Amino acid sequence: MTTVAKGLEGVVAAESAISAIENGMLFYRGIDIDTLAERSNFEEVVYLLWHGRLPKRSELDALRSALLEEARVPDDVLELLRRAPKDAHPMSVLRTAVSALALYDPEADVMTEAANIRKAVRLVAKTPTLIAAWHRLRQGKEPILETESAFTAERFLAMLHGQKPEPEAVEALDKALVLHADHEFNASTFAARVTVGTLADLYSGVVSALGALKGPLHGGANEQVMKMLEEIGTPERVEAVIREKLERKERIMGFGHRVYKQGDPRARHLKRMSERLTAKIGEPHWFQMSEAIEALVGALKGLKPNVDFYSATVYHSLGIPRDFFTPIFAMSRMAGWTAHILEQYADNRLIRPRAEYVGPKNVSYVPIEARG
Repeated sequence: MTTVAKGLEGVVAAESAISAIENGMLFYRGIDIDTLAERSNFEEVVYLLWHGRLPKRSELDALRSALLEEARVPDDVLELLRRAPKDAHPMSVLRTAVSALALYDPEADVMTEAANIRKAVRLVAKTPTLIAAWHRLRQGKEPILETESAFTAERFLAMLHGQKPEPEAVEALDKALVLHADHEFNASTFAARVTVGTLADLYSGVVSALGALKGPLHGGANEQVMKMLEEIGTPERVEAVIREKLERKERIMGFGHRVYKQGDPRARHLKRMSERLTAKIGEPHWFQMSEAIEALVGALKGLKPNVDFYSATVYHSLGIPRDFFTPIFAMSRMAGWTAHILEQYADNRLIRPRAEYVGPKNVSYVPIEARG
């Protein structure tokens, strides 16, 4: 007899040295997420995830220079974005554009470790450019492709809005990128590892991850959180709307987590940012609604917010459209995906689980003439 672990819950599929969830805390390469969120930055975390240690100053500077140098995307890929339907979901556009990048990378099918690290640099560098370019193109504006900043968060906000961002906005986005950079064997990361476990190229692995991230039970949850907040409208309506949703057995997006039972450690950082940023833009009702929902869902269902819940109002406060929330997640998680792909290549075994067959058995074949 076999035991079926639906959704692979509780199954340890492989060893990994990249990130871990232990005693309710998230660690990147052994460093806790609280420390990284308060003291580190996105580029430093990228280096940490790829190389297993924090960079020296010269190494961090070299990585930032490489990311800035590789940020521009091929003209043909920009043309693809120009021709995409303006009502297409940004995650669909990003998935397609990232796949297209492989066509213009001469090292796309070169499988050496050095080549794969160079491809990882290109993907982390070009993803913010693709997202910002699509935002402007669908508004009828020209993409901004040249910026001077070597900091991913600052460069992205400048390309997105067409002006130098305020330091507080850069700090908030940078911290959000750190918090989202990796998360053990989540659905999209596992999808990437399954794909490259066949020795498919790095781009194919990342495209698989993007497809998995798009779903509302994974990266798409923060978009659904903002949609819910817009539906509620005011803090006074929170209790009635949430109770109605629960009575209809609807899922309240942004709550609960398969791994964290005592609360997602990333959520508290985003909650503080949400309170500060919504007040700064003169829209504190978003935070007030979120806080009221947190209290009510906690009281009625015993659930705590996960990383998606407060990230929605953080991104909204930064002027990021709702349907771009998941691409921002992807922009950060590109660091973790590529780290896991590199780790999979280094000690690869094809990922091929079995299924417990529950269909009919010993069925006789009926010739077509006899099928009534």
